Amino acid sequence: MANTRLSAFFSLLLVFLSGIVVGAAGYRVYNAPPHFPTPDERRQQLIAETTREVHLTPDQVQKLEKIYDETGERFAEIHDSAQKEMHEKAQALRDDQIAQIKAFLSPEQIVLYDKLREKRRLEREAMDKKKGHFKGEIKKDR
Repeated sequence: MANTRLSAFFSLLLVFLSGIVVGAAGYRVYNAPPHFPTPDERRQQLIAETTREVHLTPDQVQKLEKIYDETGERFAEIHDSAQKEMHEKAQALRDDQIAQIKAFLSPEQIVLYDKLREKRRLEREAMDKKKGHFKGEIKKDR
């Protein structure tokens, strides 16, 4: 009788523990962040799929790779020029804002406002240095 109770206890314990293991594994699988292929991985997938489906010759694969390389470079140029343009437009907006503020300030207040702006600039540069960013460097956190 005691052996039966002990056996039942261990059976229930085993079922309970296996439920915990399965639950933890399931939680981990369903809550894992999705994997997005890198541009290079995606490029290789496209080349492999095109080669397989279209029956490309080795010469055609080389031409396809060259086209993808050139297109990638052109996209990078577009991206860089768009960032530069956005930066220039944002700077123009900031300059306009500063001009509007200075328009209603007295000459003494303008001096104080310029000092305040310089103080903020120095604080921003110190924070950027602390974070590892440097002036002119574009963050690429993707």
